[in-house]
Amino acid sequence: MNVKPLADRVIVKPVDAEEQTSGSIIIPDTAKEKPQEGEIVAVGPGKVSDAGTKVALEVKKGDKVLYGKYSGTEVTIEGKDYLIMRESDVLAVV
Repeated sequence: MNVKPLADRVIVKPVDAEEQTSGSIIIPDTAKEKPQEGEIVAVGPGKVSDAGTKVALEVKKGDKVLYGKYSGTEVTIEGKDYLIMRESDVLAVV
């Protein structure tokens, strides 16, 4: 992937939603909830603070993260779906 996020943004690949429930009921695409977990595939260089110093990101490439349900901007890169979001939209590292 040739995309590099800017400032404090990260690119997240969402995990696929469950196809089937624990009771073996198959869930159609229209009824699936948006995933709230993903893997970071790229990180920006960091945000520049008011003092002019660069603040490095706390997350890194390969981290599994949880994020808000409607966080980020959905993009398609090389036929795959990703989310671009600010580091502050990431709620936790799993």
